[in-house]
Amino acid sequence: MKNISSVLLISALAFNYSCTTMKKTDTQQEIPAPDSSLSSNPFMKKSKLQYEAPEFNTIKNEHFKPAFDFGLRQHDAEILKIANNPDAPTFENTVVALEKSGEVLKRARIIFSNLTSADTNPTLQALDEEYAPIFAAHSDKMYLNDRLYQRIQSIKENGLDDESKRLLQFYKQNFEIAGANLSAADKEKLKQVNQELASLSTQFSIKLLEARKQGGVFFSDATELEGLSSDEIEAAATDAKNAGQNGKYLLALQNTTQQPLLQNLKNRTSREKLFKASWLRAEKGDANDTRETVEKLAKLRLKKAQILGKKNFAEWKLQDQMAKTPEAAVKLMNQLATPAVETARREAKDIQDLIDQQNGGFKVEPWDWNFYAEQVRKAKYDLDENQIKPYFEVTTVLEKGVFYAAEKFYGITFKKRTDLPVFHPDVVAYEVFDHDGKSLAIYYLDFYTRDSKSGGAWMSNFVEQSYLLGTKPVIVNCFNYQKPAPGKPSLISYDDVTTMFHEFGHSIHGIFASQTYPSISGTSVPRDFVEFPSQINEHWALDPVILKNYAIHYETKQPIPQALVDKIKKAATFNQGYMTSELVSAAALDMDWHTVTNEGQLIPVLDFEKQSLTHHGFTLATVPPRYHTPYFAHIWGGDYSAGYYAYLWSETLDSDAWEWIKNNGGLTRENGDRFRKYILSVGNSVDLNKAFRDFTGHDPDIKPLLRNRGFIK
Repeated sequence: MKNISSVLLISALAFNYSCTTMKKTDTQQEIPAPDSSLSSNPFMKKSKLQYEAPEFNTIKNEHFKPAFDFGLRQHDAEILKIANNPDAPTFENTVVALEKSGEVLKRARIIFSNLTSADTNPTLQALDEEYAPIFAAHSDKMYLNDRLYQRIQSIKENGLDDESKRLLQFYKQNFEIAGANLSAADKEKLKQVNQELASLSTQFSIKLLEARKQGGVFFSDATELEGLSSDEIEAAATDAKNAGQNGKYLLALQNTTQQPLLQNLKNRTSREKLFKASWLRAEKGDANDTRETVEKLAKLRLKKAQILGKKNFAEWKLQDQMAKTPEAAVKLMNQLATPAVETARREAKDIQDLIDQQNGGFKVEPWDWNFYAEQVRKAKYDLDENQIKPYFEVTTVLEKGVFYAAEKFYGITFKKRTDLPVFHPDVVAYEVFDHDGKSLAIYYLDFYTRDSKSGGAWMSNFVEQSYLLGTKPVIVNCFNYQKPAPGKPSLISYDDVTTMFHEFGHSIHGIFASQTYPSISGTSVPRDFVEFPSQINEHWALDPVILKNYAIHYETKQPIPQALVDKIKKAATFNQGYMTSELVSAAALDMDWHTVTNEGQLIPVLDFEKQSLTHHGFTLATVPPRYHTPYFAHIWGGDYSAGYYAYLWSETLDSDAWEWIKNNGGLTRENGDRFRKYILSVGNSVDLNKAFRDFTGHDPDIKPLLRNRGFIK
């Protein structure tokens, strides 16, 4: 997942803070400078580290609030100065000036956003709640500034280069989407709604983080964990001890509905206990129950859409996406839903047949699926996950797999950096070098789950690339792999391997950014395009050249046998009915929440979800959505509201483009350079539909996706 924090929203914002030391006139504003009380605040100046990488060794919790307050005052003055400039509006004195504004605030907010996701604490959480509505108002102050909007509207494209034209169009569209054309009364209504939405979204994220932490399952006896490896049981004992329950075993919750350990737990009661802990984590009627927050968010999003003249939130949200309309997104989902459900039903029958053959005496339930699906896979393809896991040690997968593929395809190399400060001891850093030896970026990785970390996996920037600002990319990938017990190898599943390749795909998109303007640089693209580079990068995990290089047994140091590779490839479409159904059902659920047209449709959360899944044909109880509404962080705490379909839209692009790569020589530097030129290096500076056509020579076709998932031949 790309952790979206739009540069435009962070670096071009203003809030109505007064500053007694600042002289103002109608046409000229004096920009405040930091006073002596801020002299030791690290956000007041650029980092002295390479590429302005964050000086984590000097950043403390107490630095954020004064940086926010000063940054807001400073940027307010900058925006007013631009809006009230007596000179005729030009691209330079208006749009470029906006791109350069808000330096202190942007620096503080980007680091704060990353820390509240990756290593939060009560102080940061309190600040997050306090400033969420302030930052929302801050955004509105700029986008709803009529004088500023009129200046941007009056600028002509004549004489501008292509990227500058694109940026001007981008600003005009963003102002209009934000409500710049509303009446004064409606602007005031919108401001209030935006502040409430920001507060609620932050509250949701805080509740969910605590619900995940509190939802972990304790077991008293190791026999209840039969089927887990000795290392996994030892890690569970360590986690329980760290949680103050010495002598017990703790299975912490992952972000998704299904939990990775369910495929190995032999004790059915233990499986049920773990699954239900996951499913019910945020609906216990306690302080961490998110349902009321979700209902408020849904109502307010509908209200926002109606203020902005749209019939529903999705119609408003998708205006600047590749899909453009909810109908286009739903059409794609429907093309996948029917074959996915039909395939899942056949898979369910195979699982039930196996249970019956073993005289199980029960009907398959969601907590049984992964356990028996693994047995079916072993029977059909003679492939056991535990057989291949020893070949996937986390650092080896990274350096000899992910990095090796990037070197082969793009010519880039990586050097570990131990001299850079990091935000947590688990974090490692690398410097990235281009094929000609020139340094490109700094890249951090944060592998392991912890209570202070949001669930899932994501990529984000600490510094965005921009020729205008003279900055190079500083990027982080965060994961939630289970940390091994001390002294034990960190072995991950094949799904975790593909996640690592996926998130690095986002990173390489950011690393190859080559834009003048930060607002349209790198991964600052529509959500339904941003997953394209990440998803296509997953394919390298199974490339025979790459796989043989990184799939090395952690004990014997021998590469994975070809016979085992063949089994992995033959099983590539196994369980695709289930996996596609859980993904499409979540995307459909998201879209239903955001296509309601009146409040009467917003029935209680659990009833709404049941109604939605039934409507779309997802009635197979053993296949729950990948995210249950109360813990659907992407859409209630993140920026994927009305946008979870983006994974499917991007996968259509990725499957088609991957077919082109395979048909044109596969893993060659020529293909890598072509993909870099047309896709990875253009940011949002060109028409992305055209970019795809430039790379493949045709418009996207869904058939390669259907073939990849085994739905058609």
